[in-house]
Amino acid sequence: MTSHQTTQTMKPATAAKKLGVYLEATPAEFQEGVVSRTELNALQADPPQWLQDLRRNGPHPRPVVAAKLGISISGLARGGVTEPLTTEQIDALKEDSPEWLQQERATQAGVRKEAARIKEKNAARGEQPGRPRS
Repeated sequence: MTSHQTTQTMKPATAAKKLGVYLEATPAEFQEGVVSRTELNALQADPPQWLQDLRRNGPHPRPVVAAKLGISISGLARGGVTEPLTTEQIDALKEDSPEWLQQERATQAGVRKEAARIKEKNAARGEQPGRPRS
């Protein structure tokens, strides 16, 4: 019995998400076609100029904007940021440092600290044999 593998493809929106770019800012041929796993790997390994420019200058999708600001995607929404932002706009926000951004950064720092505490607690629990897990 012979098995043949079909080429794995994805929608442009999925490929854009994996590449970390805003779909509407990509070239029309990218938006209208399908992307194979091989093409995606090639784009990641050797990005064309349009992809390099998008990653550098934007507009960036919400997950990228949130990461660049050091906050959560929910924090973006609470701050009233619903549209994609360019790198220049993100830098301006960082420079202005509005109160909502400072608060969201503090919240995110607390979340990270708590996650590290839980991870440490779980690691310590795993090192002590015979202790029941609750």
